[in-house]
Amino acid sequence: MDIGSAIRAIRKRKNITIAQICEETGLSQGFMSQVETNKTSPSISTLESIANALQVPLAYLLMKKEDRMKIVRKDERKATTSGSDLLKVEHLSSTKNVRMMLVEIPSGASTGDAPHAHEGEEVHIVVKGTIFAEQGEDSAEFGEGDSFSWNACTPHRVKNIGAETAIVLIAIYTETESEWDIFNIR
Repeated sequence: MDIGSAIRAIRKRKNITIAQICEETGLSQGFMSQVETNKTSPSISTLESIANALQVPLAYLLMKKEDRMKIVRKDERKATTSGSDLLKVEHLSSTKNVRMMLVEIPSGASTGDAPHAHEGEEVHIVVKGTIFAEQGEDSAEFGEGDSFSWNACTPHRVKNIGAETAIVLIAIYTETESEWDIFNIR
């Protein structure tokens, strides 16, 4: 873990000097310098004192860099197409187990001719347009602002039944870290 670099980055971003940290924590400047250069590993109680002085949660200092906030700017989104109807899929952001995407479904297009199933749970909100969703024996029409969710292991299908392109925001949760998404795009 690179706790020292995280401490130094936070301290510098907040314009706090090592001397100020030491004054608040009672630690020596030499020790703080060794912590920031990862030459020594402070105890949890010492880290808690440093976190308090930096006004950040202790857990933040213990997080790996890849577990911290990820930012995807609108113009940096990965966009793919899916299926014979060429649905446009914009990959918004993800964590190890959760994926979010915006899917544009042209009028009359669907996620496939037949319902499909995969691992995970999905939550959908219709941002624009009118869609028809079916899962097993359940089906319904949804308009702008409507939402629905389901366990994706039961075959399901979504179709745009409106005259305009529909846009659906989808969040998918899986127990395992994987490369799939709801349209089997890899």
